[in-house]
Amino acid sequence: MLRVLVVDDDFMVAKLHSRQVAATEDCAVVGVAHTGADALRAAERLRPDLVLLDVYLPDMDGISVLRELRAAEERALDSGPGTDALFITAARDGATVRSALRAGAHHYLLKPFHQAALREQLRHVAAARSRLGALEVARQEDVDQLFGTRPPGSRELPKGLAAHTAELVERTLRDHPAGLSAAECAGAGALSRVSARRYLEFFAETGRVQVALRYGGTGRPERRYTWVA
Repeated sequence: MLRVLVVDDDFMVAKLHSRQVAATEDCAVVGVAHTGADALRAAERLRPDLVLLDVYLPDMDGISVLRELRAAEERALDSGPGTDALFITAARDGATVRSALRAGAHHYLLKPFHQAALREQLRHVAAARSRLGALEVARQEDVDQLFGTRPPGSRELPKGLAAHTAELVERTLRDHPAGLSAAECAGAGALSRVSARRYLEFFAETGRVQVALRYGGTGRPERRYTWVA
């Protein structure tokens, strides 16, 4: 369960974000704050896994809040996983984006955004924390996943691919953790085999799907797709 603290000075926006978090599988809102000071107190008390953080707060900016969170963790000498931060803000200037990245933000969503983008980010944070928790000796591919990539859900789909179909294919794969072939995915999702393969290959190219080859007696090996994001 990903425990989330929602921070936004607008009460209605905070309520909306809370509903979106609660609607995401394996995510729960553990607190809501409307000022930077309240956010710091809540983070110290609740120890959330993730803070959804606005830049514009009435008493201090969200970048300063994140820096304070990091400083508090260092002072506590806590070897635990700490708290991740995802900015959800209307601040579009490059200086603010750079500051958020350097302060240690996990990602940065610009308002307005599609609910699917937030859902993908929440899942990405949960997956990254799970990988980190299980990591004893890192392989380069582990490091590349943790440091070198951003969740593909934040990127636009290529021309010709539709968001609702991408979500259908994702949901179908998630429902079959042992993996599916393109034909099996097409059957389960009521899609054409060609269409299913296009989305599966896109997910594979962007790191959300792992492809394995299953060899039969004759002919070409079957490509099987497993959701890993």
